[in-house]
Amino acid sequence: MKISGSIALVTGANRGMGRHFAQQLLDRGAAKVYATARNPELVDIPGAQVLRLDITDPVSVAAAARAAQDVTLLINNAGISTYQNLVAGDLQKIRLEMDTHYFGTLNVVRAFAPVLAGNGGGAVLNLLSALSWLSYDGANAYSAAKAAEWSLTNGIRLELAGQGTVVTGLHVGSVDTDMMAGWDVEKNDPAEVVRAGLDGVEAGKLEVLADDASTQLKAALSADPSVLYPQVVSAA
Repeated sequence: MKISGSIALVTGANRGMGRHFAQQLLDRGAAKVYATARNPELVDIPGAQVLRLDITDPVSVAAAARAAQDVTLLINNAGISTYQNLVAGDLQKIRLEMDTHYFGTLNVVRAFAPVLAGNGGGAVLNLLSALSWLSYDGANAYSAAKAAEWSLTNGIRLELAGQGTVVTGLHVGSVDTDMMAGWDVEKNDPAEVVRAGLDGVEAGKLEVLADDASTQLKAALSADPSVLYPQVVSAA
């Protein structure tokens, strides 16, 4: 998959990582970039073609797919964090996380899979998280939704292989965006994360681990849960 000359569509392109994706795609020679958002008036990327797209609304998704029949590269970036726990958190907000990260991403993939097939296969990049592999007290709804999106990514990779579509999962820890503004933790530069993701797409990688946090957590999956959750052992 070559970025130069591609026709890309980015969800959630009005800010944060999505804005970086759209800008870097243009900088790398993409022939066209559809910069989409639920509120398209907030997209301000010179050279991008702006589309309205609410990934949680199937009607909106279908309309975007009809308007962008030339797409060869799909970037599923749109996301949300409501900072909810699962047992005592607001159930509507928990559902919103799953509706966005899992069902929303699935809505977009289902709508654009035939488009990609018709244009030779192309590629899909899903923005995932190190929290796909780690539950975090205070944001367990996000972890659960990202874990579901990771499984979705593996599933669609199998299902779309026959049409020549390569599916890449991009995992990263904390990133310096609006979503993480209230967290006093070390954060990755979003431009560097996006660069790593797009490099991975061009290299045909199935998975990109963009930082030490995602690399270490992926490696720890085979360990006993007590390794990742020592506080549970201490409380027992």
